[in-house]
Amino acid sequence: MLIEIVEQIDLTAAFRHLRSSGAGGIDIFVGTVRNQANGRKVAKLEFEAYVPMALKEMRAIAERASALWQLEEVIVLHVTGVKEVGEPVVLTGASAPHREAAFEACRFLIDELKKTVPIWKKEYYQDGSIWVNAHP
Repeated sequence: MLIEIVEQIDLTAAFRHLRSSGAGGIDIFVGTVRNQANGRKVAKLEFEAYVPMALKEMRAIAERASALWQLEEVIVLHVTGVKEVGEPVVLTGASAPHREAAFEACRFLIDELKKTVPIWKKEYYQDGSIWVNAHP
């Protein structure tokens, strides 16, 4: 299990972490900075986290996924700092003996992360900026 708050997401390293001789399926979700939100052009995003609580919650989510599905490996990564359009900002992944478990666990990981982990996003537009989630 790899759970981290990082400056950059290394996609190749994430895949290497999930590889296992017992895995018949690996599923990885990568969330990136898109160029628009709510009809406005996004220039960049900024992420902040309450790191101790974020890591604790991310680990709990990964442990729940491991209890629900037979998994070989799990990874949950999220960035902090300023990120440009196209950059990866969140990665969840699971490897399992069968693809269905990997797919289901990966979706569970990202859905639960978005609901419960204390990470905040500020969107920067050409004409201003806003915190999308409540800021601490």
